[in-house]
Amino acid sequence: MPKHVVSVSIGSSRRNSKAEVYVESLGETFVLERIGTDGSWEKAIELVKELDGKVDAFGLGGADLYVYAGNRRYTFRDAARMARAARKTPMLDGSGLKHTLERNAIRLLEPQIGWKDKKVLVPSAVDRFGLAEALDAAGARTLFGDLIFGLGVPIPLYRLSLLQKIAYILLPIITQLPFQWLYPTGEKQEKEVQDWRQRYFEWADVVAGDWHFMRRFMPPNMQGKVILTNTTTPEDLEFMRARGIARLITTTPRLAGRSFGTNVMEAFIVAVAGKYPLSEADYLEYIEKLNLRPEVTELQPTLG
Repeated sequence: MPKHVVSVSIGSSRRNSKAEVYVESLGETFVLERIGTDGSWEKAIELVKELDGKVDAFGLGGADLYVYAGNRRYTFRDAARMARAARKTPMLDGSGLKHTLERNAIRLLEPQIGWKDKKVLVPSAVDRFGLAEALDAAGARTLFGDLIFGLGVPIPLYRLSLLQKIAYILLPIITQLPFQWLYPTGEKQEKEVQDWRQRYFEWADVVAGDWHFMRRFMPPNMQGKVILTNTTTPEDLEFMRARGIARLITTTPRLAGRSFGTNVMEAFIVAVAGKYPLSEADYLEYIEKLNLRPEVTELQPTLG
């Protein structure tokens, strides 16, 4: 029997998918599956209870369990309820992999992108603090959009140290709020918002981080820009092409036509390892062993 990984997501069920992956170096087949509950925490909790102990690892999708600022970790109340429903099967939200895989991706992409002074918009940096730190260390001109996109406050942050100080004050409060107040869930993931926030996309050369935040606020004209993200479907690629986006980079390879979220890939690594929890060194070891590398997709036809 192949090992089975299920991402239970409070996102849209329209994005459901299932893929079989054969890992040659291990001689094993894995089934990676994503099941959306259209914004319902109760459905998600019931599904986790039903599958608990019957699958090898859970991903917690469409939401964060943890967010980080510096070395401090904060837990979302809503997501913690769902995580507690898994009593036998480990549940991963992708935060461990974001901290390792996405840092690594910035380093590996240096020859292609040249990060120094590149204008990069990260709509939500507390969701991907490792990515934010790596961009900062690489010398990118990074705009951290947490106040803009998360809270609707028109204050761009350009210093990671300032973001960290604000996060220390706000995150203990924010993580206790209903998650859907902060992040698009269910059908809201398909809706677009055309407002003042679009000008920050126009400023950027690269937009990096969570795809749903990007898609929700993205302006119609993204000519020549680069997207660095995860969890993209064939429909998402068509959406990007129509907006003129030049290049999509996913931090994990595309499987069965789509890139899976970091929660799925983290659960996949735990299933491969056959143990939990994993240390940062463990994640790095399996990233190397499984040859997880950023995948670059050129979206616009080249003339010539």
